[in-house]
Amino acid sequence: MAALARWCVRHRLAAVLLWLLAFGGVTAAAAVTGSAYSNDYEAPGTESGRATQLLKESFPGLGGDSDTVVWRTSPGSVRAADVEQTMTGALDKIASLPGVASVVSPYDGQGTGRISADGRTAYATVTFAHQAEDIDKSQAQAVVRAAKAAGTDGLQVELGGSAIGLTESSSGHTAEIVGVAVAALVLFLAFGSLAASLLPIGTALVSVGTAYAAIVLLGHAMTVADFAPMLGMLVGLGVGIDYALFIVTRHRRGLKRGLSVTEAVTNAVATTGRAVVFAGATVCIALLGMLILRLGFLNGVAVAASLTVMLTVAASVTLLPALLSFIGPRALSRRERRRLAEHGPQPELPTGLAARWSAFVERHPKLLGALALVVITVLALPTLSLHLGTSDQGNDPKTSTTRQAYDLLADGFGPGVNGPLTLVTKIDGAEDKLALDNLDATLRTTEGIASVTPVTYDAGGATGYFTVVPDSAPQSQKTSDLVERLRTEVLPRAETGTSLDIHVGGVTASYDDFADVIVGKLPLFVGVVISLGCVLLLLAFRSVGIPLKAAAMNVAAVAAAFGVVVVIFQWGWGSEFLGLGRAGPIEPFLPVIMVSVLFGLSMDYQVFLVSRMYEEWLETGDNRRAVRVGLAETSRVINSAAVIMISVFLAFVLSGDRVIAMFGIALASAVALDAFVLRTLLVPALMHLLGGANWWLPRRLDRVLPRISIEPPECRAAHERLAAATDAEVADVLAKERERDVRDIPG
Repeated sequence: MAALARWCVRHRLAAVLLWLLAFGGVTAAAAVTGSAYSNDYEAPGTESGRATQLLKESFPGLGGDSDTVVWRTSPGSVRAADVEQTMTGALDKIASLPGVASVVSPYDGQGTGRISADGRTAYATVTFAHQAEDIDKSQAQAVVRAAKAAGTDGLQVELGGSAIGLTESSSGHTAEIVGVAVAALVLFLAFGSLAASLLPIGTALVSVGTAYAAIVLLGHAMTVADFAPMLGMLVGLGVGIDYALFIVTRHRRGLKRGLSVTEAVTNAVATTGRAVVFAGATVCIALLGMLILRLGFLNGVAVAASLTVMLTVAASVTLLPALLSFIGPRALSRRERRRLAEHGPQPELPTGLAARWSAFVERHPKLLGALALVVITVLALPTLSLHLGTSDQGNDPKTSTTRQAYDLLADGFGPGVNGPLTLVTKIDGAEDKLALDNLDATLRTTEGIASVTPVTYDAGGATGYFTVVPDSAPQSQKTSDLVERLRTEVLPRAETGTSLDIHVGGVTASYDDFADVIVGKLPLFVGVVISLGCVLLLLAFRSVGIPLKAAAMNVAAVAAAFGVVVVIFQWGWGSEFLGLGRAGPIEPFLPVIMVSVLFGLSMDYQVFLVSRMYEEWLETGDNRRAVRVGLAETSRVINSAAVIMISVFLAFVLSGDRVIAMFGIALASAVALDAFVLRTLLVPALMHLLGGANWWLPRRLDRVLPRISIEPPECRAAHERLAAATDAEVADVLAKERERDVRDIPG
């Protein structure tokens, strides 16, 4: 690492140009190829997946995305001649647009049942030639413009569907701008130097920008969800700025101790830079752990997020050193440079609020530990009511056309029309057709079903399907219960004595199957990720207790963060106020991604905090002193890093995207709890209570375990060079200040 840092300093212009060239080249390639994202929730081998495949094979015309145009009159009826003329003209215009395969109007024979009982609401179905992920945004916008042009004061026209959702206006890059601005402010307050505060921002922006464009290209090689670039940017900005913060802090410390710019940069990368690589590697390993779930949808998310983290780490140990050498001593504020010139190198002693807090925790470990447990437990309780599912356009903001179309359909035809179920089966002979006819009557009397369309057969009569409209919304638990009842009770009875094998598909069925697959594999995934973390910490700190506490802290942080998410998104406390739509289920892939990301982020804080405690323990053998000194010397940096990451994550609530906002709030909550409750309160309190048992390791295990170090062997020599850089005057200062040093507070 030291050799890499020296090369970047000596060839600083080349290092910067190489990064800018990579950023420009990848961005240009992404602009030329365009995006190819796909939100494919289908899990292999599920019943809904088989239903979808059977429909595609037997009814090719159903392969395109189906959207709706909904209109409502006030007053009057949709059957009025002027309304019918206006909307028929609009639908004819839509049917002639590029990318539109067909339009079914309520005013022709095919549109039976598309006018509400009160005659004030009607809808048409617009079928595109392709699925939503393959539809050009401009084609969907043309449909919206044509439909909206028909609206008048007494005629409200709204549109819904996946393709229409692509046209909803976003906040642009407001979220990123706000997050970066807040991070810059925190860095400036921490450093007092504009140049030093801008370097972490610049490093993160270059690396994350390169990763964002690379994810666009990745979408052409594998399934990548449309939220993956935003998720990568969210995580990348958070960890990228934090990693750079750690390295710049170490660099500034070296400058204050009298090292030259080159020596300070080299020492920072050789020590903190190595820890950054270790932390980044654990984040990537945790993210790539999603590959064991064997779901194409999550594979792309895992690779995309890992790629972003890899590039932020690479920029932190190559681009950042080059930039630090460019600004030279200006990494220190003017006051710090003036003090250094007038008084020479100064020691940095753990004083102030951090030292007082560390001593306070040492005096009251039981009380503070109990308080932290109560906070975490209370926040985690809502997790017990967690309902996994996928939100629909009923969760969109009130002002969106998709939400208004959803509400109009629900008011006029019942909520189930927004997410009908599809029952599809192969047919072999007259007996099967007779059984299907009988099933039609059975379905109409089944609890939870509002209406059923007659069975539709393909050209050869070998496949048939029903469209079933539930009497509850797609994301409602009642609809999920209906799917389960159809699969376990109603359909098995209808199949008895026939060769029918009826599959239940549709929005709710697909989402439920996807959630079931993830929940079924979640224990394995969490076990692998937590076990991996325990092994890494076991090797690094030669202790059984440290890894076990870290695993418990990770689980506690995830549970409490999910409690916050449930309260806001599932219970709806404040979701409308934040512009995130009304209450709904929690996305089924959120637990997986949350565990992966939080595992890596919390590892940063765990390593940074405990490594300093471990170093003091090895030197003194005094656990109370080790915990006190470690907390006093690291809590300020941990808290600064957490504030930056929380600011970046919360800023993404402004994105207007419910999924991204869910990630932002979940990760911000987890980081806040991890940094301010767990790492700086509960962990040190427990370590004080456990005493020397913190560092216990069976001798047999100690002999067989390989020895690794987060900081390299030359780190000790670097510390000695720093000490040698202080002159006799500094030694006098040390002697004078020693009585007030947190190291000497009696346990």
